[in-house]
Amino acid sequence: MNDTVRSYDRDAAAYVASTAVMPDSVRTRIEDLAARLGPAGRVLEVGSGGGRDARAMERLGLVVRRTDITPGFVELLRERGHACDLVDPVVDDLSSPDGPYDAVWANASLLHVARQDLPTVLSRLAAVVRDGGLLRMSLKEGDGDGWSTHGSIRSPRHFTYWGVDDLRTVVEGAGWRDVSISTGVAGQRGETWLEVSAVCGSVTR
Repeated sequence: MNDTVRSYDRDAAAYVASTAVMPDSVRTRIEDLAARLGPAGRVLEVGSGGGRDARAMERLGLVVRRTDITPGFVELLRERGHACDLVDPVVDDLSSPDGPYDAVWANASLLHVARQDLPTVLSRLAAVVRDGGLLRMSLKEGDGDGWSTHGSIRSPRHFTYWGVDDLRTVVEGAGWRDVSISTGVAGQRGETWLEVSAVCGSVTR
């Protein structure tokens, strides 16, 4: 377990409480995803945390597979009656016995993935999503990477920051097309977030 995962694990309950209220921007993206997929669309969620986003997707008729790399989040979700798998997207099996997913939802989770590992993760996600399936992902804009202590998590967490052009190159190179990246300021710290939308299947796929 790496240091960032340990930090979330120590303060899992506090983090869930502090992020219980869904921002309007996230709600809008979930509603758009549900409209595009239609009823019973199957979504792989990477980084479920406290399950807030999954609940919203399920209320709109989507079928969500909850996953997280942090044992504390997985335990909290299971205690609340939700199935959740302990999954490291860099190395663990992401496939489903029911076949390819219709979409991937990774809201503020893959920003902890090391820069050199993000192409691998996105390629592995593309491999388990149907051709024409969707990716919805959010990362922080900036240069380089670093450790930060803020909010309800008392111990340091590692963040990887991305510029729009570099991120687009990585997403397209991992087997996604029609990549759209929008920016928005969110949170009490006024950080700029990159909201990624893409379709599974490269031009040559």
